[in-house]
Amino acid sequence: MAKLVINETKKMGEIAPEVYGHFSEHLGRCIYEGLYVGENSDIPNVNGMRTDVVEALKEMKVPVLRWPGGCFADEYHWMDGIGDKSKRKKMINTHWGGVMEDNSFGTDEFMELCRQLGCKTYVNGNLGSGTVQEMSQWVEYMTLDGVSPMADLRKENGHPEPYKLDYFAVGNENWGCGGNMRPQYYGDLYRRYQTYLRQYNPDKKFKKIACGANNDDYHWTEEVLKTCFDHSPAHEHGFMDLISLHYYDMPYGWDPKVSATEFDDECYYRTLSKAYLMDELVSRHCNVLDQYDPDKHIGLAVDEWGTWFEVEPGTNPGFLYQQNTVRDALVAGITLNIFNKHCDRVKMACIAQMVNVLQSVILTDGEKMIKTPTYHVFHMYRHHQGAELLGSSITGATEIGVEDGFKVPDLTESVSEKDGIITITVSNQSPSEAKELDVVFAEKKSFEVVEAKYVGGADAHDYNTFEDPEKVVEKNFEDYKTEGGLKLNIPAASVVEIRLK
Repeated sequence: MAKLVINETKKMGEIAPEVYGHFSEHLGRCIYEGLYVGENSDIPNVNGMRTDVVEALKEMKVPVLRWPGGCFADEYHWMDGIGDKSKRKKMINTHWGGVMEDNSFGTDEFMELCRQLGCKTYVNGNLGSGTVQEMSQWVEYMTLDGVSPMADLRKENGHPEPYKLDYFAVGNENWGCGGNMRPQYYGDLYRRYQTYLRQYNPDKKFKKIACGANNDDYHWTEEVLKTCFDHSPAHEHGFMDLISLHYYDMPYGWDPKVSATEFDDECYYRTLSKAYLMDELVSRHCNVLDQYDPDKHIGLAVDEWGTWFEVEPGTNPGFLYQQNTVRDALVAGITLNIFNKHCDRVKMACIAQMVNVLQSVILTDGEKMIKTPTYHVFHMYRHHQGAELLGSSITGATEIGVEDGFKVPDLTESVSEKDGIITITVSNQSPSEAKELDVVFAEKKSFEVVEAKYVGGADAHDYNTFEDPEKVVEKNFEDYKTEGGLKLNIPAASVVEIRLK
């Protein structure tokens, strides 16, 4: 029997709530129809935001939302998306589907959405095709409380009070769609642009995010940090609060993309092993950060992550609409456990994307809405937000997979404590075998199970449809024993949460 050893006396640091963040881009039906339907829609809404989607996301406790991209961010000019909607400029979304973007969802609408969600705001600025002045004025529009051209413009648009801006990124994927830059060149541009992002309210400062690497491009991380730390005051920490990392789980790489719902054992294990690779990527990028920032003033923001499969048959290839199975739930469980265990450096993560795109937590079809298996994992894991990571490890786990090297541990876990309750999350990657797990504490002699849930436990291919929206949901987990200690029987292909008082 595998054993989960928990040292409840060893506090490893706080798990930042923002690790459970989300990403919304002007891509396919993420913003339009997914989140925003407009004030005149027959679909119930508040100020244009879908009521059903907002309520579901609030239940999940979304901590932060990133917008407007993504690749779209570096062709987005924010002034096109403010003021009278009938007069806003229209544009072609050249990155995603070549469709017309009418800019009816802009800065003020994004802030309204975050207000309804009760989450922090993360705005991604346009470095690729934008100017220093444009980016500087955007921050002024959002945050200045006083008299200025941009503050006056915000007031004219019906918003007298400044917004609370929590995070602002200088560019997106500038090694690729954001300008095909070299890291040294980006580092110099970052230094320049961030200089003009003024902190107009010293009591409510926003955090600045530099564009980090793609996957395992440690050279990019090294060179950007070297450039930003060169000839800069030590207390500025390279002029950044966080640096990003993007990593997508594609079992066979960019080509060929494979089905989100039809997969054999090899594809299943390839997908899970690619998810588990996140631990190595985070560790090695953090090692580079440690060279420049040993005291960990700079956080790592994995602000794009998730599975990327072929689009659903008959849908626009540029809309990246894919289904979401129990396999995706396992990817979420593995990945979030990894982030929790790196809470000393990982201070934000945003799954891509929130609605109708890639590994989304919600799918919509007109007025219909369903929650995906990934949604239910995020809903369970919400208890980790702001909790203290506890020392934990699994001994006796076995490696499972296929013979060509695509293998994973059969069990992964993370453990935290908040308000006197210990939350244990465990994922069982075996598609066919339940796994027994003996839970051992360093000191605790007695406990009470206050909640136990799981997602999955049947077929890893299972997913929800608009005809069968609750095939995969959170269920009560009852296969445990407390006599003489805690013993769990983790169902095959499942993610389990058990909470102890």
